[in-house]
Amino acid sequence: MESHGHEHGHHHDHSHSHGGHHHHHVSAADAANGAFIAGIVLNSAYVVIQVIAGFMTHSMALLSDAGHNLGDVATLALSLFAFRLAKAKSTDSFTYGYKKTTILASLANAVILLLTIGILGYESINRLLHPRPVEGGMVAIVAGVGIVINLASALLFFRNKDHDLNTKGAFLHLLTDALVSLGVVVAGVIMRFTNWFWLDGAVSIIVLLVILAGTWSLLTASLRMSLDAVPDNVDVHKIENVMQRVTGVESIHHLHIWAMSTTLNALTAHLVISDKYSFDEKMKIVHNVKHELIHNNIHHATIELESAAMPCEDENC
Repeated sequence: MESHGHEHGHHHDHSHSHGGHHHHHVSAADAANGAFIAGIVLNSAYVVIQVIAGFMTHSMALLSDAGHNLGDVATLALSLFAFRLAKAKSTDSFTYGYKKTTILASLANAVILLLTIGILGYESINRLLHPRPVEGGMVAIVAGVGIVINLASALLFFRNKDHDLNTKGAFLHLLTDALVSLGVVVAGVIMRFTNWFWLDGAVSIIVLLVILAGTWSLLTASLRMSLDAVPDNVDVHKIENVMQRVTGVESIHHLHIWAMSTTLNALTAHLVISDKYSFDEKMKIVHNVKHELIHNNIHHATIELESAAMPCEDENC
């Protein structure tokens, strides 16, 4: 009983030092914070322009691209939300804080985007089969503004893209959007001079396929996280090897890794440590293991100690 208390105390100390480590991680996020807010404002304004212009010019390509950009605004808002929630304190009812809401929001975002693709897809196929006159020049101008806005937004994230996964995702996403807008510009210019109005439906379908590719990965990743699967940025065998290499660790079992949020991962494991070590030495070994884990995308580790003489009886713990 007493040893458990000692271990708990040690764990508490460690979590404090880890807290310090995490705040260092959040300061990179703080730097990205402004970029996310600016990106959300710029892209939201552009979505409004696209929707109005889309209805005025009867262009499905513009409306589909507006759906695409609305998805980006949701993704940016979600990342900002994740940063804010990472700082929220845990309570007696929510002992892990509210981190998992980022995963639920990510899942909701994917489902809403899929519904949007369905509605716009139906309309685009209809437009491809029954083309209607479209003001190509206006479409090209509005999409041209999109290239500028997407590139400007991407530049906001350029500085911090190597510090944070969410920021890197936003950067790459906005670059892709600039290319999509370029496609709409080309279609607009061609329609302006040739009256090939079927191009509007065709480009719209291509835009929707681009969104579908991104949304599908968002859906599968957030579903996996919701089901406590091992996160994509973690390799179980690598983690096991990292832990095994720490001096004093004899074996590892009951290893579980899951996502606490879209940016934080947790682990529980049983470690068998040789009885030749004193209790304090064993604590030092646990500390070393946790230190290695922090450098391998595991931000919260709970470790149970076992002796080789008394192996764990429970198959399923």
